[in-house]
Amino acid sequence: MRGVGLLEGSVDISRIKEATASLTWAVDLTAPGDTELPSRFSDLGVSFSSLFEQTGDLPDINKAVSAHQTAVELVPDDHPNMSRFLYNLGASLTCRFEQTGEASDISEAVAVLHRSVDLLSPDDPNMPSRLASLGLSYRRRFNWTVELLDINEVIALLQRAVKLTPQSHPALPGRLADLGSSFEARFDRTGEFADITEAISATRRAVELTPQGHGELPAMLSNLGSSLASRFMRNGDLSDISESISLLQRSLDLTPQDHPVVPTLLANLGSTLNTRFGRTGNLSDITEAVIVTHQAVELTPQGHLDMPSRLSALGRALTHSFERTGELSDIDEAISAKRRALELTPLGHADLPRRLQSLGTSYHRRFQRTGVPSDIAEAFSAHRRSIELTPDGHASMPNRLTDLAGTLFARFEHSGELSDVTEAVSVLQRAVELTPEGHDDMYSRLNNLGVAFNRLFAFGVDPDANLDRSIIHFKAAAACGSGSPQRKLDAAVACARMLYRNHPHSPNTLPAFATAITLVALTAGLEQTIRGRYTRLQGISGLASEAAAAACRLDKADKALEWLEQGRCLVWNQLNNLRTPLDNLHMARSEKISLEDEARAHLELAKQWDEALEEVRGTPGFETFLKPPVCSSIIQHLPGSGPIIVINVDKSRCDAIALLAGMDTPLHITLPNFSIEKANAPKAGRKCAEDERVLRVLRGLWDDVAKPILDGLGISKASETSTDLLPRIWWCPTGLLSFLPLHAAGIYRGSDSESVLDYVVSSYTPNVAAITDRVRSQGSIPTGSSGLFLTSQPDAPGTSPIPGTTKEVQSIFRKAAGTGVRALKLEGDELGPGECLERMVEFSSIHLACHASQNAGEPLESRFHFHRGSLELGTILKANLKHADLAFLSACQTSTGDEKISDEAVHLAAGMLAAGYRRVVATMWSIGDQPAQEVATSFYDYIIAHRTTDGSGEFDGTLSAYALHHATQELRRNLDDSDHSLLTWIPFVHYGH
Repeated sequence: MRGVGLLEGSVDISRIKEATASLTWAVDLTAPGDTELPSRFSDLGVSFSSLFEQTGDLPDINKAVSAHQTAVELVPDDHPNMSRFLYNLGASLTCRFEQTGEASDISEAVAVLHRSVDLLSPDDPNMPSRLASLGLSYRRRFNWTVELLDINEVIALLQRAVKLTPQSHPALPGRLADLGSSFEARFDRTGEFADITEAISATRRAVELTPQGHGELPAMLSNLGSSLASRFMRNGDLSDISESISLLQRSLDLTPQDHPVVPTLLANLGSTLNTRFGRTGNLSDITEAVIVTHQAVELTPQGHLDMPSRLSALGRALTHSFERTGELSDIDEAISAKRRALELTPLGHADLPRRLQSLGTSYHRRFQRTGVPSDIAEAFSAHRRSIELTPDGHASMPNRLTDLAGTLFARFEHSGELSDVTEAVSVLQRAVELTPEGHDDMYSRLNNLGVAFNRLFAFGVDPDANLDRSIIHFKAAAACGSGSPQRKLDAAVACARMLYRNHPHSPNTLPAFATAITLVALTAGLEQTIRGRYTRLQGISGLASEAAAAACRLDKADKALEWLEQGRCLVWNQLNNLRTPLDNLHMARSEKISLEDEARAHLELAKQWDEALEEVRGTPGFETFLKPPVCSSIIQHLPGSGPIIVINVDKSRCDAIALLAGMDTPLHITLPNFSIEKANAPKAGRKCAEDERVLRVLRGLWDDVAKPILDGLGISKASETSTDLLPRIWWCPTGLLSFLPLHAAGIYRGSDSESVLDYVVSSYTPNVAAITDRVRSQGSIPTGSSGLFLTSQPDAPGTSPIPGTTKEVQSIFRKAAGTGVRALKLEGDELGPGECLERMVEFSSIHLACHASQNAGEPLESRFHFHRGSLELGTILKANLKHADLAFLSACQTSTGDEKISDEAVHLAAGMLAAGYRRVVATMWSIGDQPAQEVATSFYDYIIAHRTTDGSGEFDGTLSAYALHHATQELRRNLDDSDHSLLTWIPFVHYGH
């Protein structure tokens, strides 16, 4: 909000003092009754006001007010200068009010400015400025009283001032900015959405009319940023808060560091970063918010009227920081800052209720951490008093009621008084009633009511009715048209779980899970970075399996399959969807950009993506383009050489869903003897033990998982051991089962020994689509692209030596080249990341014998290490590998995922599939140097021996699954069945078609 100023621009203070002294001398020398005396008093008042603007010394503004009052008293009402004298008096009274907060000053200012306006003729050229000054004085009074009549008057006056101001007038941008901030102030009071729209429109026009380099531009950018942040808090549109932060940062960049407005700009930026943190939870936002609000407080002079608001803003940021980091010092400092803010806030001040509410929230948060009873008592008292001081109809009332309810819940947890929950329900119902339709917070208030009724249900209070009420409110929260997808997902999950646990056969159970699964994709949307998406998914890992278990209980294997495809491998699917159907889209931005620019770029690209999808889906025949697939489309392109087995592991039950070519519906196979507890047992391969742990795990997988599935499919043990005669099978495990070696399940000791290897050739797939997409699009590789590229990197900097890779690659190359295969070998310093990528485009298959490292938080930064740098997965994904066939990753742990997001394929093997390779050989954990050589050599011997195009130079990885099966069996023949020996060959796995 721009202030009422009497002197614009930078002025030499010594000259102002000289002018003031001269005017004082002139007044003293003017005889009483002299007609010039009133004007000289008025000029003296203006000079004292100018001096005050430079010094901030209260005596200067007191002298200004006194001089202007004398000028007014010395002339009759009809004096031609009376309007000007009244205007100057009103301006000086407003200025003094801003310094002292004396309510009588602003009331008198409004009165005298009204008189000043009334004395002007309608066509007087001063009318726009007088209207604007009167409006701003009303605005100062509104800031104190929050009376709607005052803010309504402000807007009416400023609208008149803007209308009367010529388009080319230099004062127009400032008046538009003042009008915009006044609309925003009324929006904060009433919650009328039209007001914040008008605020943004007026302020944006003010910015457009303000020339670059103008001294008022930073303030206008800050005002626009604040208005966008206010709209974000109502509608939750991330583009608003992103633009807001960008504008606030720009306003700071344009302002000299020693300018007195800097603390205000810093406070605005900190508040907006804090607001965005409340939606996104990004640590960088709250860290920056604390820093800039600290700076704002430090730069604010003691006694300044804005000190309370800045202390309060600092307290809010520290409270959010505590919620994110758990640092007790943050919440202690937050409470201290907010208490200081309250001590500096006079009784009757409009911000008092908000500051009480904020203090109550911090006490509540500390109580949740420490359990100290006095904290929850302080929180309750602050929230109750905040509500008592809030006028009826105030837009913040629902929020304050919600906070009071939260305190009642917390007090109930401590004392066990059920009356607290009953009162909380009543308070929350009132909050919901007062919340406008479409408000961004509606979902959270409905969700809170669901929690409250659930508490009553849990304590046996009218259990049937309160269970139904809880479910109804959770369902309503999840279905809200506005609000954070993350929070709505929480409500949807709560609704689905309550139904599943209490009414598992209810017809509402599956629709509730359907809503939750749909919200999962929105929770990890394209507007977030890859790391941000994976962070979000950690909290909901396993939801798709839980939904699928509910569907299986109701004999809906088709629905279970749809949800497992829709709710798992979300980021992997996004990468595929962004690349596969839109081959002509390429990432063009390579310059280094700031984190804020990156966030805005993600948001803008996500909006463009949504708009493009809407346009494509409006085209006949493309109505379901990239929509979650239904069962009939999922099973449309199944491989003919064997089934895909989706295995769902949940706390309540375990099931297998078999998909076979030629069958119209999935085959549901229950696994009653397997459990999530068994899947969570010590994993084979984590450590080599002497107690036959591996043998026990493999037998458990055989008895409880693999054998029941093979029996259900009618697959018998092969009468001969030839790999060529075995059928194929694709394992698609979920949850913790993803970390266990299903391909090696079996009994390895005794007369009844048998294993999966005796029945089928195994492959893995992150999800069903990874296989069906390859079946649908399979075709021959052009002769010019077919071939094998090999590299060994035995001693890359920063890694341990693996000298065996040289022998491995040389042996494979000699065999391939000697039999006519088009092959190329580059080793060590001969190859850098860039050259490797060129060879991946040139050759259909690649063999990488090197070290690799995985980054679960940023999978696109997983990499292969070379002597001359490293090749990141993100770089590979950008390449156009449309003829890619086989990738053999002869490195450790290239198919190891992350248990925190077990349903997300965050490993290099899945990444190479996403990059375009049809099939990938990888390892589940560490491998020995010598076994790696033997498996790789035997693998390629098998493929080359089964070539059908000798002499053509082509290399085809179609038989890679059979080749790996053969190679691991060859290795196994030279080993016993001890845990150590099993861990030698089990790690090698095949992914893809």
